[in-house]
Amino acid sequence: MNYHNKNFKPVTNSDNAETSAETIFKYKQNGAILTAKYSGGQIIEGHLIGIVDQKGCIDMRYHQINKKGELMTGVCQSKPEIMANGKIRLHENWTWTSGDQSNGSSILEEI
Repeated sequence: MNYHNKNFKPVTNSDNAETSAETIFKYKQNGAILTAKYSGGQIIEGHLIGIVDQKGCIDMRYHQINKKGELMTGVCQSKPEIMANGKIRLHENWTWTSGDQSNGSSILEEI
């Protein structure tokens, strides 16, 4: 699985998430190393870095600055699904490593 130059947006999210349908993730991949920049909605600027395994699963870390001016950080595990239209859907489980350190889940889809 290669995520290079693919863009994603959340379609579902836990209530404690800061991303929304207005947040766009722009992925880059070099070998097993994945990076992304994201912004939109409540996120002014965000970055993630991760490692992609042979099944396309991603182990990532992220940090972002929200519209309140807070620096938020977290960890996320993402599992891909290929949709009927050939695009990728990512099923994500994440935990804040800042703030209340709660966890949640999200689904992102390739746009």
